[in-house]
Amino acid sequence: MTAATETAAARHAPGRWRRRAPIWALTAVLLVVAAFWVYPFVWVLSASVKDQLEVFASGLGLLPDEFVWSNYGRAWTDANFGRYMVNTVIVTAATVVVVVIRCAMAGYVLARYRFLGRRVVMGVLVATLFVPAGYTIIPVVELTQQLGLLNSLTGMVIALSGGGHVAAVLLYLGYFRGIPREIEEAAVIDGAGFLTVFFRVMLPLAGPVTATVVVLTFLTTWNAFFLPLVFTFSRPDLRTLSVGMQAFVGENSVDWPGMAAAATLSLIPIVVLFLVLQRYFFEGIAGAVKS
Repeated sequence: MTAATETAAARHAPGRWRRRAPIWALTAVLLVVAAFWVYPFVWVLSASVKDQLEVFASGLGLLPDEFVWSNYGRAWTDANFGRYMVNTVIVTAATVVVVVIRCAMAGYVLARYRFLGRRVVMGVLVATLFVPAGYTIIPVVELTQQLGLLNSLTGMVIALSGGGHVAAVLLYLGYFRGIPREIEEAAVIDGAGFLTVFFRVMLPLAGPVTATVVVLTFLTTWNAFFLPLVFTFSRPDLRTLSVGMQAFVGENSVDWPGMAAAATLSLIPIVVLFLVLQRYFFEGIAGAVKS
């Protein structure tokens, strides 16, 4: 390197550091925010392998003096979380399937077809966003009871999947609106009907949005509490994980290590699903917004 090159590099170095300083500062702030955001989850993981006394004695400390893995066994067997996990998987999987098919078809019709009352339907859907969920519990329970499905997993699936799910409908509507009509027209020319066009052409094209709806519906259903609580009053064996957490709350004390272990077990499927579908999740949101 010549003397002139060294001089030029030294002259530009301060400017380069000044340009990068805001980026480093922002990175440091985000790392601090991320630490505060992640800490409660890490604390739950730590509490799940502590005994009852150490949970309170260690305060905000994370490393346990002794790992108590029996908390997970107590949560899985004694608190019946194995059964609750099966119930939650069944209810969540069925609800996700129903919501995806129903909302995708509704979004497709609203995006592609012009019919009388279309704007009214869209207005009603948007208006339901402002209705608190608690107001719908009583009519949903009454209707399910009249159908004879109150104390059953089937009734729970119908109740959880029968809501408006407006966000999912709007995501599909925005995505389908951006797909060229020539694709549908080519399928119709080949003799495809409505259901064939929808299930074999349009729905596969909406894969990113479907992944987004799957994640959102999975999270909502997996963590649902009020409806599963009402549906399992007289059938404790049908409880889901969120309702089963009450098993650790006694009249005079709370089994915090057992509850932390149960919470950790209930979080594992959510984390795995999001890690698998995160790329499609963000692509679906970006595609729907762009449309």
